[in-house]
Amino acid sequence: MSNLVEDNPAKNRFEILVDDALAGFSAYLLRGDVVVFTHTEVDQRFQNMGVGGALIRGALDQVRARGGRVVPQCPFVAAYIDKHPEYADLVAVLP
Repeated sequence: MSNLVEDNPAKNRFEILVDDALAGFSAYLLRGDVVVFTHTEVDQRFQNMGVGGALIRGALDQVRARGGRVVPQCPFVAAYIDKHPEYADLVAVLP
């Protein structure tokens, strides 16, 4: 199973494709260079397969690569960052 995480700015979300099928997404709002994650969904066919974690890891890696920060309003993203402290430095506090 191959998967690919892509930013879809037209829909304000990161999407994960598994074997060319949309398996899930994490929606966001942009506040300058801060990405506010608001909601994450994984298609039922792909749940409990690590797809959600791969999606968030890919999204956070892309935000880091472009020098951005994140606000994890989505509980799934917040839990992922809690379990993976290597991403804690990306968390920003909005004024």
